[in-house]
Amino acid sequence: MPIPRSRDLSLSRPGLLYYYESFAEATATSSEGVTQSRKGAALESVRDCGVTPNITALEYFNRRQKLADQLPPNSVAVLAGSDLKYASGAVFYKFHQDPDFLYLTGFKEPDALAIIEKGNDPDHIFHLYVRPKDVKAEIWEGARSGVEAAEDVFNADVAGDINNLPRILPEVITRSKHVFTDLPSSRVSKNILSRFLSGSEPARIGGIQKVFRDARDENEISSLRPLLNELRVIKSDAEIQNMRRAGQHSGRAITDAMRQDFTTEKDLESFLDYWFKQDGCDGPAYVPVVAGGINANTIHYVSNDMRLNPNDLVLVDAGAQYGSYVTDITRTWPVSGKFTPAQRDLYTLLLNVQRTCVALCRQTAQLSLDKLHQIAANQLREGLKDIGFDMSNDAIHKLFPHHVGHYLGLDVHDSPGLTRTRYMEKNMVVTVEPGIYVPDDERWPKWARGIGMRIEDSVCVDEESPYVLTTEAVKEIEDIEALKGTETKI
Repeated sequence: MPIPRSRDLSLSRPGLLYYYESFAEATATSSEGVTQSRKGAALESVRDCGVTPNITALEYFNRRQKLADQLPPNSVAVLAGSDLKYASGAVFYKFHQDPDFLYLTGFKEPDALAIIEKGNDPDHIFHLYVRPKDVKAEIWEGARSGVEAAEDVFNADVAGDINNLPRILPEVITRSKHVFTDLPSSRVSKNILSRFLSGSEPARIGGIQKVFRDARDENEISSLRPLLNELRVIKSDAEIQNMRRAGQHSGRAITDAMRQDFTTEKDLESFLDYWFKQDGCDGPAYVPVVAGGINANTIHYVSNDMRLNPNDLVLVDAGAQYGSYVTDITRTWPVSGKFTPAQRDLYTLLLNVQRTCVALCRQTAQLSLDKLHQIAANQLREGLKDIGFDMSNDAIHKLFPHHVGHYLGLDVHDSPGLTRTRYMEKNMVVTVEPGIYVPDDERWPKWARGIGMRIEDSVCVDEESPYVLTTEAVKEIEDIEALKGTETKI
């Protein structure tokens, strides 16, 4: 994300959302260190701020307005950004912004808070509180956007220093009748908001925890996540473009991996990790699964440290992200490049089920992901029975223990908590990933024991026909077997 290197921000630069006749008309700084925008009577021009590839400043503004449209009058929505997570001591992980916060702001730095304030009219006021510029800190941590850029680049109506939050937040909450927020649970690392709420933040003034407690008595406090899930689940054209870019590049990398000879899971993982950082992509979207042989029967196997047996299959669940949007692909192929008859029988069945489910990812089918799962499970049950599996009792749940799909977007499991019982709609993006996992158990045919496989694509739902975002990753048996030893295409 491009961020300003200094506080010298010209109003003529493309990063600004609004044009004004003069700087004096655009800003006024209060004695409390909060910068307040003064929007003109009309929105004269909107330009791309370049914060996220393909996602314009206007799109971020419209997202916030759509959220405000869902709020009742005299409401406030409070969202905390993520903090920097530490593995141990001073060893920190790469920063990853809270997806809801990123969706509304485009801001990718830690320790920030956003507020969407709505009065009696349909418009909203966007507050953004961030870390101030700090020359000494930036020597170690890199450049910060700072308070002025929160307004000039990220288009906040009110921008301020996050350290002033203990004074500012109570004022905003107490003048609102309805408060929408999601207080962090004890399971997550505490961000700037939760530190204030728990009383562990040294800069806390006046007891913000008490403010929320009092707000429960005076105001109505509701979860914000259901509203944001409804916004995030339907993707814009720009979001789909980013996901297509990630899917296209990831698919090519995985197809190229099928051409190669790898002796270990780690070698294969390293190959994909390298290519997922090329062509403008941000890197891997999640910790990949590279599972040779029986390791594929562990759904979330991520050790990726065993040797690959030429007689086995290898299951790879991996994908890149582009512009913070992810792709999710799984392919299973023979290490040797040729399927055995047993592998071919199971794979053919699984591929037919996956094809059926992908074709049903259209609005006119009037299906939910849960219904799609039932279709996949039923087709797998009948197919496995036909090739000699005992499918009595709970057999299908042992051989296919996970759901056939989930929503996809800024998160690998996007719009968390959103029901999978609702019908799929145009511009939803979902995964379709049936699998077969045969334990090394006497209940199952001897020829199939220990085999695990999954085929997964990222699919954009359309009205009449689905749009597969990951089609560059080959999956037909003939195509896979023709690849080994051929020239790389990346």
